[in-house]
Formats: sequence, structure tokens, C-alpha cells
Amino acid sequence: MKKKLVASLISVAMVATLFAGCGSTQEAAPAAEETATSAAAEEEAPVAEEAVKEDAPAAASTSEAAEEAPAEEAAAPAGFDGLKANEAYDFPIIVKSFQSTYWQAALKGMDMAADELGVTYTAQGPNSESDIADQVNMLNSAITAAPVGIGLAACDTTSVLESLQDCADKGIPVVAFDTGVADAPEGSIVCTVATDNTAAGAEAAVNMYAAIKDVIADAEGQVRIGEINQDATALNIQQRGLGFVNKMIEQLKADGKTVAVVGNEFYVNAAEGADAAEAVADVIIEVAVPAQTTVEYCSNEAQVILSKPDTIAIFGSNQTAAEGVLAADANLSLLGSDAAAGDVIGVGFDAGSTIKAAVEDGTFLGAVTQSPLMMGYYALYALTAAANGDTLEDVPTAGYWYDAANMNDDNIAPNLYD
Repeated sequence: MKKKLVASLISVAMVATLFAGCGSTQEAAPAAEETATSAAAEEEAPVAEEAVKEDAPAAASTSEAAEEAPAEEAAAPAGFDGLKANEAYDFPIIVKSFQSTYWQAALKGMDMAADELGVTYTAQGPNSESDIADQVNMLNSAITAAPVGIGLAACDTTSVLESLQDCADKGIPVVAFDTGVADAPEGSIVCTVATDNTAAGAEAAVNMYAAIKDVIADAEGQVRIGEINQDATALNIQQRGLGFVNKMIEQLKADGKTVAVVGNEFYVNAAEGADAAEAVADVIIEVAVPAQTTVEYCSNEAQVILSKPDTIAIFGSNQTAAEGVLAADANLSLLGSDAAAGDVIGVGFDAGSTIKAAVEDGTFLGAVTQSPLMMGYYALYALTAAANGDTLEDVPTAGYWYDAANMNDDNIAPNLYD
């Protein structure tokens, strides 16, 4: 009889020293495999809880064991107490790219879990998140090797559906992390480890609105709020972008303002509650999606919005988009944290040294960070459980608002990767 794991959903609490104790063995190498071996975890691992189901088919592996375990073994997540790999599994991990340090943080989390579980993983990703075909080819190559499980952060969720059907047909469990795949074939994805992106986008809107509410109330004409989204195809970015737009609309309408949403067709059509034409709306929310997911292309879109005289605020919905907003402002010098003084209020998402510096010096009002470290950590635990024959429920991870006042707090700082 297969082991059944029982627990409740995640509640993450991390200490500031956690991040320092996790060294990554990954290097950015576009469109090429990179073998990850677990680094010694010098600090205690975070404690969290997960929900799991029952009775998935077991899988076997003949891969090599992970490197030497840390001197002081970290505690496993609640619900996975005592979990170890039945064999020395090696999991292929397909990330969206190595373009941002976000993915390096996720791999650090996997390093931690690999040490604790006695497994290894192999990470690969395309040049950029716009290189969808390259990622699909990587996924198909991984499937051909018939692994005991695959970790996948899909650049474009519709493009991987055929590959996921192959996984289901061959009995290869897939753990999706960072972004879910809404229309995944039945039996392909056994668990999704991801931020509640709708809530995270809404959190950005709530904090932005508090800073611009009085400016909107006192405006004598139209005002504009911009949003730069890395794409309109990945489920997590769709949810995050709409979470921001819909929460902003809700707040504006509660204060008696009419709203129009313009720009990218997906977000225009999916937005809820917009009630006015662009020509007559009190507030215009303009959503731009770059042709490619790069800082340069995001910067081009941001510069167009920032250059409009009625723009009072702008949101970058991931690390690349937020860095693009900052790059656009380098020549415009419009961003700041004082809307009453005429600053355009900028809000970012994710972390990285560029965004952190902008929050610290007041160029950005603040940002929302995910926990890529924990996504990677839980993804490897989930893959190991699935390969052992257990099945899992989805694992939501937290998102946090941070600004200059709280970015060094114990529950925030470990999520602010460089």
C-alpha cells in the first residue's frame, strides 16, 4: 500500500539567515542543460505545510545520488515529515529562462531540497521567456529520456499542452512551478507550486492606489495608470495583470470614478468592471505587452506611457517589466514616491538589485515580491513525493508588499534576491 501524506496548505515563515545558507550551483547558459548538485545548506530550512492527495503510480530512477548532506540537516516541510527519495532520482527542471535572477533564487531553493531529500536535478531554460519554441523543444527532449518526474515553469501555457499529453500517456508526473497550466491534460500535472498571482497583483494595486487616491480625486481632467506586462500568454502573468487591473477598477469605482481599459487586447477583454469609453473616462488604465520579454522592449513600452502627460502611475508586473520601467525613466526622471509633488508613482514586482535599489531610494514606491526560493524548494519536494508514488494538491506560496520601510524585516528580506 502506498504511503499517504496528510497535511494542510502552506503557511510559510522564513528567517533572514535562510537565504544566505543556500548556495546555487547553476550558471546561466541559454538553451543548454546545466546539472545541479545540491549545495550544503548551512541554515535551517523553512517550515511550511502542504496538502496532498492519494495514490499516484510509482516511478523508478537509476540516477546518481545528491552530493554530501549538510552537517546539520534542515527540517522538512510539515506534511512531508520524513520524506526521502525511494531511489536516487534526477529530475529535469525546465525554467522560463536564466534571464533574471528570479530563476537563480528558485534553483537555490531546489539545492536546499536536494540536499535534504537525497536527489539531484538538471536545470535548463531558453535565452529569454519569449523563446517559447526553444523551451518546448527542451521539454520534449526531457520527455524522451523518460524521467521519473519533470519540473516545468511554462513560458506559454498553450504551447506545452501536446507535450503534457505525452507526459500523461507515459506516466511521467509533472510539477508546474511559478505558473500553472489551466488546460493541462488530465493526469499530466500532479501539483502546481505558485504564488496566488491574482492576490499579488491586487496587493500592488492597493498600495499604489493609497499613494495616488488624492491626486485622482482632485484631478481636473483625465488621468492615466500604466501597466507593463511581460506577456499575455502565461497564466501567472495573466492572473497578476488582471489582479492589478480589476482591483484598481474596484477601488476607482468605489470612489465614484469611471474607468476605461485600453491597450493589449487580452487584458482589455478580460478586465472586469470598466464602464466608460476612453474619450470620456475619468481614469484610463493602459496595459502594454512588449513584443519580446526583455528589459529593452519593456522599456520601450514604458517610455510611451510615461511620456503621456496624464500618466500618474505605472506598474511593472515582473522583474523584467519593472526593470524596463526603471530603464525608461532613466532619461525621463518622472518616477518618485510623492504623487502630490507631481511624481509618477512606480510600483514593481519581484526583486533583484535594480528594483531593490529603486525601492530603497524612493524611485519606486515599493514592489511585491514572490518567494522563488520557496517555489523551488517545494517543487523538488513535490516531485520526489510524486516519484515515490504519492500524489499532491496545489501548493500556494505567499507574496509580500515591500517598501523602504519594511524591506529589511525578517519576513521580507529572505525573499529579496539580488
